[in-house]
Amino acid sequence: MRILVTGGAGFIGSHYVRTLLAGGYEGFEDARVTVLDKLSYAGNTANLPMDHPRLDFVRGDILNTELLDHLLPGHDAVVHFAAESHVDRSVAGAAAFVTTNVLGTQSLLDACLRLDVGPVVQVSTDEVYGSIDSGAWTEEEPLLPNSPYSASKAAADLLARSYHRTHGLDVRVTRCTNNYGTHQHVEKLIPHFVTRLLRGMTVPLYGDGSNIREWLHVDDHCRAVQLVLTGGRAGEIYNIGGATALTNREMTERLLDLCDADFSSVEYVEDRKGHDLRYAIDDRKIRAELGYAPRRTLDEGLREVVAWYRDRPDWWKPQTDATSQGGAA
Repeated sequence: MRILVTGGAGFIGSHYVRTLLAGGYEGFEDARVTVLDKLSYAGNTANLPMDHPRLDFVRGDILNTELLDHLLPGHDAVVHFAAESHVDRSVAGAAAFVTTNVLGTQSLLDACLRLDVGPVVQVSTDEVYGSIDSGAWTEEEPLLPNSPYSASKAAADLLARSYHRTHGLDVRVTRCTNNYGTHQHVEKLIPHFVTRLLRGMTVPLYGDGSNIREWLHVDDHCRAVQLVLTGGRAGEIYNIGGATALTNREMTERLLDLCDADFSSVEYVEDRKGHDLRYAIDDRKIRAELGYAPRRTLDEGLREVVAWYRDRPDWWKPQTDATSQGGAA
């Protein structure tokens, strides 16, 4: 078994790769993994066991068709994590998001079709649905993205659907809630807050902090992706939920407590343009069809994450020096 993982040096992709190589997925204990990653600012080879005998790392861009034609033959499946994913960056400038998330996905799908490689798991986000006042989105909901990031992911999802419907390519789409865990770039909300609080700095809270998000440990997300790869149906969409919803203020309070800080460390900032108020997804489909259920509680996971960032300043301090854009809540 040989798996190509795009974006495998990033936060979620690297967790999936580390678990694969550690024998964490039944039936894939001997799988060989090729990681294709262009190592943009959020990609980091320190996230990967680079000397592992079953890992082949290739630095490159999914837009490089010659590279894809060289790499893809011999692979049994593709898990497509590669994406630009930071909403604030997409508000500041959308071009990179359209290039990577839309054109990059199209390039990858074309290559898989041309070389008869599949299944392909397109890893997406709940943000493609937009904001919801009450209830929860099912996979049948229309896509109403509100940021350039989520619009680019929605476009990629629709391309994936079209390649299945038009060409018969085995593409399966996953849409997950907000992820958290170790090895997450400091521009994202939880590591941004934690690394600032550990340095005695203030943290930025958008608006009044009432925006609601569901939170999912990266390990639960990756297990769900593997379930879709091994048991999902071609052309289908699977929502992946965490079942723990908090306002951004509530998440901030938890992080303050874990970092031995109080609300005097919070600085309210002007709300983000087009800031979605509430995300909530209905994941009964993946639970019923594939037996998915999250294992990590948020309390357990957050304690682990804060402890990891406290112990690994060598990993995150270079990012704080190089990155000016961080995530407000």
